[in-house]
Amino acid sequence: MEKCFVLFGSNMGDKNEIFDQACLLINNRCGRIVEVSSAYESEPWGFKADEWFLNRLLIVETELEPEEMLQQLLDIEAELGRVRHPETKDYTSRTADLDILYYGNRIVLTDRLTIPHPRLHQRRFALLPLCELLPDFVHPAFNLTQTELLKRCADSSEVRKIE
Repeated sequence: MEKCFVLFGSNMGDKNEIFDQACLLINNRCGRIVEVSSAYESEPWGFKADEWFLNRLLIVETELEPEEMLQQLLDIEAELGRVRHPETKDYTSRTADLDILYYGNRIVLTDRLTIPHPRLHQRRFALLPLCELLPDFVHPAFNLTQTELLKRCADSSEVRKIE
């Protein structure tokens, strides 16, 4: 079993309902969710949109290999209404975004997948839930804890914990 750290994001539709559905599908297809962060509300990163994102970190114990996990997560996103437009390179609003941030201590570099997530250290909306659940987890490529990554993060976008 490996622990996979998955960041959920949504800024369209009933975000809490979509999150619940995503958790159900992940538990059924990917492994067992063993921990979930608090909910965070974050302004869109890299594009303009009226609706802010709901973000939560899921820790999933899985027997799937990283590429299999990626495919399952992409299928789940599609089932939850995410439409990808390959011709669009820019970020857009979405019903569901499921990003693999870490896969245990593995470093994975393939045509389809980079783990650790290549931009997680640049995004407060990813680092805050990571710091909540895993403040001392060491990034396998940078050799820095999540807390250290957050302190160095230049991202000034607003992220609020939802109480």
